[in-house]
Amino acid sequence: MLQGTKNISSKSLADLLEIRGSLVRKDLSYFGKLGKRGAGYDVLALRKRIAEILKIEKKKNVCIVGMGNLGSALATYKGFDALGFKIAAVFDKSDTKIGHKIRGHLCYDISDLAGIVSEEDIEIALLTVPAEASQETAISLQESGIKAILNFTPVKLGLSKKIKIKNVDLAMELKTLSFFVR
Repeated sequence: MLQGTKNISSKSLADLLEIRGSLVRKDLSYFGKLGKRGAGYDVLALRKRIAEILKIEKKKNVCIVGMGNLGSALATYKGFDALGFKIAAVFDKSDTKIGHKIRGHLCYDISDLAGIVSEEDIEIALLTVPAEASQETAISLQESGIKAILNFTPVKLGLSKKIKIKNVDLAMELKTLSFFVR
């Protein structure tokens, strides 16, 4: 799909989502009249309405904890901003990183986590620390008031059920893909 598209048909949306066009029309009809027959959906209006429905119209502040290769790569990912996420802070415990800019973000000491999370109204953390530091760091995130963690570590975190954790296991994703290409 080309950037800057003003209108999109249910067929084009369906192709992007790999579902049937009739399902797109049916699902979107639950939220009122969003499209025009023959003209499709106004992309900006549809995006705004979906954000309202999902209650994600306000930008969410995010932090990255662990500024190794993966954390640094995530810090430059442009897709976050387009989807309403702002990298508000990055953290590490290494003296060689603290106080320096990493990919345009000033790196804070992990010991300053609670204050900066509160000050910057950060709700979501991307956890990219080494496995051996993941549980301890996750507990610090929980104590700082973080509400959700996108966990890139290979460790199943043991935290309060109040915190939403989404695990991203890159090795398992590769294994899944290898099954399909055999």
